[in-house]
Formats: sequence, C-alpha cells, structure tokens
Amino acid sequence: MRVMVDTNVLISALFFPGSMVEALLCKIIAEHQLVLSSYVVDELLHVTRRKFPGKVSAVDALLGRLPYEMVYTPGQPTPGLFEIRDKNDYPVLYSAVTEGVDIFVTGDKDFEGLGLETPEIMTPVAFLEKY
Repeated sequence: MRVMVDTNVLISALFFPGSMVEALLCKIIAEHQLVLSSYVVDELLHVTRRKFPGKVSAVDALLGRLPYEMVYTPGQPTPGLFEIRDKNDYPVLYSAVTEGVDIFVTGDKDFEGLGLETPEIMTPVAFLEKY
C-alpha cells in the first residue's frame, strides 16, 4: 500500500526519537511504500526553521535516509474536492487524494470525519493497531 504521512508525524519522528511514531515509520518503510508530498516537505522545513532553529540539518538527514516516493502538490490545488475546516490542510489531503494514496496518517483531528472513501485517514496508533 502507498501510505502518506502528515507533517506532524514527521516532526514527531524527528524531534521525539524512540516514540511510537518512529516505529510507525519503520513499519511503513518495511511493509509499504512511504509517500511524501512536496507540500508536507516544505511545511516540515518551515516548521523546523520556526520552532526548532538550527535543526534543519536533522530534517535533511531524515529525508536523506528515508526511502520515499515524492509527489507534487500544485501551488493552487483545485478547490471543492472535499470540505475541511483548516484551509492550510487542504493541499495536504488534496495531494493524497489526487495521487491515489491508500492511507493518510496524521495526528491532526481536522482530518477526522471527512467521509472520503480514499485515502483511509488514520492516526498513527490506529495504523499500527490495524497493520
């Protein structure tokens, strides 16, 4: 399966080593195809610069050692594909939907209850319990 992760999942794995999220990434890499969108990678770098100054090299190291498929998020995603409370989350899920990702893993509650058939939206805990 192709599994896309949200920025919050990568931040947890990067800055809180030994966490359950680290085990999640290992599971995805070992048994599935990890997918990252250009939007998530850009957001990861932006959040790191803002909240964890001086740790950009850790992001580079993580992205350099993770095997993943990169998908492009357009600068102006087509609106109306689905409704979501936070407009900043739209490009993230838009990429997952338009790229045919099977599962989207996030800790962000704004993605709950959107009623999409695909991708299946799961928390890190739910993914580990199911897979």
